Amino acid sequence: MAQIVILPHPTLCPDGAVLDAPKGKSLCDVLLDSDIDIEHACEKSCACTTCHIVIREGFRSLGEPSEKEEDLLDMAWGLESNSRLSCQALVGDEDLVIEIPKYTINQVSENH
Repeated sequence: MAQIVILPHPTLCPDGAVLDAPKGKSLCDVLLDSDIDIEHACEKSCACTTCHIVIREGFRSLGEPSEKEEDLLDMAWGLESNSRLSCQALVGDEDLVIEIPKYTINQVSENH
């Protein structure tokens, strides 16, 4: 089990959270199973960027992203060098600290 620290997010997780997660489970599923309702418009099929997260600690433990994930990430709002799609990032052996960006592409387009 790895420990996942979720940094506070204004609407999805205002107080932040600390979760235990089994190796091999997607970070999206870990969040959803813990009632942190991260957006996942493509139903976790690696076809959008709505589940984009930023890995603040433990990035290297997640393994390499696929070429498809990297191509999609190029379109993510708030992309950083340590960004991943939570539906594709599988929990490894190391603890993680993650940040859920304030917006997704869906939310940005709805607000403008």
